[in-house]
Amino acid sequence: MKKSAYRKYIALIFSVVLILICSTSCSKKESPIKFPQGSFPDTVINLSSINSPFDDYNSALLYQLSGSNPIIFSSNRNSSGGQFDLVQANIAFTFDQTNGVFKQDASITNDPFLNKLINKAITPGNDFGPYRFYSPIDGYEYLLLSSVNSLGNLDLVYLRNRPVSGSTLPDVEGPFPIKLLNTSFDDGYLCLDSNLDTLTSTYSVYFTSNRNGNFDIFQENRPSQKDFTSWFNLDFKASAVVDSVNSSNDDKCPFISKKVMVFTSNRPGGLGGFDLYYSILRKGKWSSPINFGPGINSSSDEYRPIIGNLTDFTNSYMIFSSNRPGGKGGYDLYFTGVDFPK
Repeated sequence: MKKSAYRKYIALIFSVVLILICSTSCSKKESPIKFPQGSFPDTVINLSSINSPFDDYNSALLYQLSGSNPIIFSSNRNSSGGQFDLVQANIAFTFDQTNGVFKQDASITNDPFLNKLINKAITPGNDFGPYRFYSPIDGYEYLLLSSVNSLGNLDLVYLRNRPVSGSTLPDVEGPFPIKLLNTSFDDGYLCLDSNLDTLTSTYSVYFTSNRNGNFDIFQENRPSQKDFTSWFNLDFKASAVVDSVNSSNDDKCPFISKKVMVFTSNRPGGLGGFDLYYSILRKGKWSSPINFGPGINSSSDEYRPIIGNLTDFTNSYMIFSSNRPGGKGGYDLYFTGVDFPK
């Protein structure tokens, strides 16, 4: 073979090898991610690993349920069905982006600071409806409760502490009565709307009371420049009834996330007992309530719903309480995914 032909042959072989290498190494591999966003399942899941044979309800997320987070809830397990106090637990979940499988787990925990907070929050009466938040206005974390007073009525109380830093556990102050809202009737289940961001923001608190006969949902707006402690200690002020969501029956346990309010009611037209409802804020007014339907409600009682949202999930989640058959006994805590109108 002549040298020129040999060189051409070698060059051809080299070119073919380069093409094969490039086509192999430069080919775009298929991504294993089939589900870019997660989805909470719309089936109702009993949180059996933290429930007891007694009553477990009124849960509160300690900020956001994302991956693995603590919660606190009311239970009478420690008194074998007697007094309601607070219990701590942890809820964890994962969503597999390759196969769309959602997994959830929950366990009772023993966090040192939460032990300190819970022990400080114990009152002589039953303690219901915990609600926990951080206020950038004054730099305190707040725990709100509905506690039975010496006269047998529910009062709203608050505790506060500086955030935990390192291994030092901050002091917890309280419980103190929320003088602004309490009456001689039952006042409970206080929550905030979603505009808690700056000192100059205007936002509202919502709560339930039977001061007008049956239980209604009330609203009170914060004056500009008032921190929570100062606001809660103002003299009593008659709050406004949220007419668009209330009925002639009992409407209780409001909880607000963004533009959605969820609550419980025994109004006519439900599935039985107390049912869960939701309302959407549109143009500054809450819409007529919508029953969650038989996928969530039952012929038993559904109580104290709380909801949250995660940016990587296509829907919201909800934790609520129910004494429906099939649980561990009394009221149990349940978890489910929910979709709301835009």
